[in-house]
Formats: sequence, C-alpha cells, structure tokens
Amino acid sequence: LLVNGQPLIELYDTPGLEDSIGLLELLDSLGEGRRMNGIEEIHRFLATPEAAGEFEQEAKSLRQLLSCHCALYVIDARDRVLGKHQDELEILGRSAKPVVPVLNFVASPEARTAQWREHLARVNMHAVVEFDTVVINEHGERRLFEKMQTLLDAFRPTLEAVIEDHERQRANLTRAAADLLADLFLDVAAYRVMVPAEQPGQNPAAVESLKDRVRERERHCVNDLLELFRFRIDDYMAEAIPVEGGEWGLDLFSPAALRQFGIRAGGGAAAGAMAGLTVDAMLGGASLGAGAAIGAAFGALFTTARNQGRRIAGRLRGFTELRVDQPTLRLLLARQMELVQVLLRRGHASQEKIRLDVKRAGDQQRQTAEHLPELIDQARINPHWSRLNQNGGDWEPDSGREETQQQLAVLIAGALAEVAGR
Repeated sequence: LLVNGQPLIELYDTPGLEDSIGLLELLDSLGEGRRMNGIEEIHRFLATPEAAGEFEQEAKSLRQLLSCHCALYVIDARDRVLGKHQDELEILGRSAKPVVPVLNFVASPEARTAQWREHLARVNMHAVVEFDTVVINEHGERRLFEKMQTLLDAFRPTLEAVIEDHERQRANLTRAAADLLADLFLDVAAYRVMVPAEQPGQNPAAVESLKDRVRERERHCVNDLLELFRFRIDDYMAEAIPVEGGEWGLDLFSPAALRQFGIRAGGGAAAGAMAGLTVDAMLGGASLGAGAAIGAAFGALFTTARNQGRRIAGRLRGFTELRVDQPTLRLLLARQMELVQVLLRRGHASQEKIRLDVKRAGDQQRQTAEHLPELIDQARINPHWSRLNQNGGDWEPDSGREETQQQLAVLIAGALAEVAGR
C-alpha cells in the first residue's frame, strides 16, 4: 500500500491451513513429554520432515505468518463454522502474532455473521472486522486499519497515514465523478437545435438529432465514469438493466423513465402530450408534442425561456430552439448520481449486475432539484457552453462555464457525500 509513492504496508496472500485438523494433532504430539508454548511447537514443526512433505503447504503459510507483524484471517461469512476452522484458529493463536479476523461477503443474505462472531469470541478473538470485497463500505476499511492500530501500537502513525490517504483518495474520486456529471449536465442544458419558428414540432429529424446527441453524450459520461472507477465497458456488456455496453437500458426520453425516478413532467410537457403541439413564437419557445410520448418527454422551454423569450426571439430572427426540458435534465443528473453511488460501493471482486436503486436516486435528484433552475438559466443563455453546439473545431470553456461547473460539482459532491454518510 503506497502513500505519496512510498510503500508503507506489504500484504501477502497465503493459502489457508488446508489440513488444520491433522496439523493440530501433529503439533500436540510434538509437545508430549515436555512443556512447550505454542510458538515453540510451530518452530519445532517447521523443522520436521512433515513440513517439507505432507504439510508443505501449511508450512509455507506459517513461515510467512511468522515473518509478518500481523495476520488478517479472511472468513467467507457464508460458510458454516466447521471443525477445521476451529483448529485453524487454534493454530494461528499459537503463532504469537496478532490476528484480525475479517468477515467477508457480509452483505450476502447467506452470511452467518452472528455465528462467526460468537465462535471467534470463544477462541478469544474479539478484534473482528466486517469488510465486504463485493459491496464496499468505506467505514469498514477504516475500521479494519483501526483494529490493526489497536494490536500494533508501534505502527499507529503508519496505519493513520494509510487511513488518511485512502479517505483522501475516495474524496478525490467522488469529486472527479462530480466534475464529470457537472460537465455532462451543462453540455445538455446549454444544447439547442435551431428550427423554423413556424413549425418546430413538424421537424422529426431535428427532434431525433437532439435526442441522439444527448443520448450519445450520456453514454460518453457513463464510459468516463467506468474508466474513472477502473471498471471496463465490457464488464457490463451482458447486463440488461440499467447499463448495456456503457449505455443505460431505459431511454432517457421515455416518460416511464421520469415516473420511475419520481420526476413529474412540467406543464409544457403536459400541454404537449394533450395538444400534440404548442407554439409561442413571441417567447421563442415550443413544446415538442407531435405525439403523446414526445410531448411528455420534452415539454416547452421552461422558466428561462419565458424570462428571456423576447430577447431570444429577436436574436434568432425567425427561428426557435428545441432544448431538453427540466424534468429530463433532472432525470439525467439523478441516474448519473445513482451510477456514481453504485460504483463507489462496488468492489472489483463483484460479479453481480449493477442494480439501480430508484428510490435513492429519486431522493438524490430532489436534494439537488431546488438548486438546478438557476444553474440551468445560466446554461440556457450561454449556448456556447455546450460541446454539442460545436460543429467541429476546438472547443474551450470560458470562465463563466468553468465557474458554473465548479458550483454544480460542489453541489453534486455534497449530495453524494450526504447519501454515503446515511
């Protein structure tokens, strides 16, 4: 484990004591006729022919244990407590080395956590840690190092440095993810497609173009998040929900997606769904509603367009803008935040599919929703903030966009930290 490029802790992964029952019998026989403490028995065993023969594998593990400062005894909490486990713990207890039992897979419904804790207490092992390598709990890792500090007082500063470094790494990872989400949000919020004001809803090609560009931008963000957390795109190729090859299975523009996250479509969307098409050229906005599905997914230009409508309409000179509406923007942010939460909890030992917690994602979007209109307003009047509006060439964000992105990233990172704390 490195801190500032310097190795502070070395971990050695050894096999278990496969024949702990037979080895314990051998250790007991070595002490017959004389009084020996546990560590003397182990040293005497390592000098026997059996250590190079029948118990060669066990001897390798014990030699490694004796050369270390501490042992982490990793337990699959789904297993039943058997006689071989009891004998293995008895042997480890004779090594004169501190042993920290680590209960793994505690998030599994099959975990026998209480049984294992009871058994470990019977063999005087009370410094037990629950640390699941599939469902990561940042507090579990900290508790692991804190238990090691209790047993290895001389190494307390070393372990404290590792704890602080891991917490710093996690905070940096969360902030980097928040930056990606804020960047995505501003790209989509500031994106516009220009159409003639007389027939904004009668241009299906323009509508589909907008949808496709936004979907592609979201896919790009998903891919970046997976790479940031050191997962591969093909880890999800076979998954139906919610990610398929880096793309969410549920369409961003589906009304069902909004309902799933507890987001209500705005008045413009409802009008679009009922009337099919509503045009207000003086305000420079239009709700897209050639059909109920399109109308419910898009809606009109919302509050910003009403406030800035005449100025925008005059500037566009006969054209109006198609944009993504507020409910869809909220959905976009909510499910990306949920993806980040999943990745923060997902261990690289996991082989299960990513599952979307719709209720939690809905809670997250409600936490950030009250702050979004002002940020969206800023994006609406600055279409040059969006990469999606660029037709080739280099794109450089201006200071206004960078400032707004930072504000949004801080908001997102705070919401992610609050949810993680709960």
